[in-house]
Amino acid sequence: MKSTFSALILSSQLFLAQNIAQKLDAATKDLVNSAPAYSANLSFYVADEGGNFVYEYQGNKGLSTASTQKIFTAATALEALGKNYQWTTTASHSGNISDGNLNGNLFISSNGDPTLGSWRYEGYKPENFRDKLIAALKTKGISKISGDLVIDDSYFDFQTVPGGWPWDDMGNYYGAGVWSVNWRENQFDIHTSGKDIKNFNIELQNVKWVNDLKTAGSSDQSLIFTAPHSEVAHITGTLPAKNMTVSGATPNPPVQLGAEIKKWLKDSGIAFNGKIITASAQRINGESVAQYPKNNTFFEYKSPTLDKVVYWFLKKSVNLYGETLVKTIGKEKKGEGSFKAGVSYMQDFWRGKGINQYMINFADGSGLSPQNYVSARAEVQALLWARKQPWFNEFFEGFPTQGNQMVMKSGTMRDTKSFAGYHTSSSGKKYVFSIIINNYQGSDVSSALYKVLNVLK
Repeated sequence: MKSTFSALILSSQLFLAQNIAQKLDAATKDLVNSAPAYSANLSFYVADEGGNFVYEYQGNKGLSTASTQKIFTAATALEALGKNYQWTTTASHSGNISDGNLNGNLFISSNGDPTLGSWRYEGYKPENFRDKLIAALKTKGISKISGDLVIDDSYFDFQTVPGGWPWDDMGNYYGAGVWSVNWRENQFDIHTSGKDIKNFNIELQNVKWVNDLKTAGSSDQSLIFTAPHSEVAHITGTLPAKNMTVSGATPNPPVQLGAEIKKWLKDSGIAFNGKIITASAQRINGESVAQYPKNNTFFEYKSPTLDKVVYWFLKKSVNLYGETLVKTIGKEKKGEGSFKAGVSYMQDFWRGKGINQYMINFADGSGLSPQNYVSARAEVQALLWARKQPWFNEFFEGFPTQGNQMVMKSGTMRDTKSFAGYHTSSSGKKYVFSIIINNYQGSDVSSALYKVLNVLK
């Protein structure tokens, strides 16, 4: 009797799995046979929580992923760096201090903290960093600085933007580059009225604007073009005839931080008439890079822990965090703070977890590069592995709830949409899935993918 009951349960489970697979197949074929998908590519893979195969449609096909690429980067960072990893920003000085006068330079250095001056974390906002730095200077007894302010942005390599990023992304807030010294998430806001620029949230340093905005439509269709270290910025496209805020990528965050520190010094009564110098500018000018005097370090400022950073990285898809994680992993694990080193480590890391090397071809850590090619099956394998790790709760906490009320990471780029995540059906069955589509021409690609994924509900 017991064996008969067990057989009935097994038979019922098999029927349920077959039924779900049939429904997924029907929904998938409806999608790929629709007119907007005429020349589209789709990769779709579903497994249960134990990793058992449920359904696939070209599951091994590598496609541009957009931001579901972030699941690989986040999981690699949590494992390789640890969820309690912190970045550090420090202050030091050359010369000596006599009667309150610093007869030397003030140095600010960082190992790439992407949260420095961010607005997302309580206790870590720009004014928190300002107050602690000024307090440290006063504790040190410094009331005058006779030298220069040196922003040491030499910890990572010189390249701030991954190769392959589209030019029309780089000047917008989501295309901000990565420096060793980042500030305010390397983002600025422009307040506009129709096609006119009213003002900025911060005083951008050394930037001349070319404004080709036009007034039209009801939504933000503007593009900002800036390049790292450039003194020229271009804004084009259209904005509606009302007050708006659009955000861009700061061309030179270390200089921006230096200018703000100069103002803080003045406001706090610390005399300073020197220059703002950055290590990267010294390299550009062919000068010797000023060496940070480690022995005179008098201030350390720690970032939030990595798990908090991963939360925002996934929840709000902050590309800056992904590229900083790549460079940090490269520096910590391969001794080279470069995109090349970090991406190479990630490739090897996931191959070591059993993912076929031909299903993962990473170009960056955020997914913004169209040169990323990953299969849906590889994303599912990564999600399954992450589910078994002690930091999984911190990882999963960052997954947003999408428009169909499923909790999953999304990816959006021109002609690219993807979703990947975990879902428990109304019957209690737990699924792990990924779906990626490229070159879909319809106006509402999310709804088209929801129709497929809703089968899992």
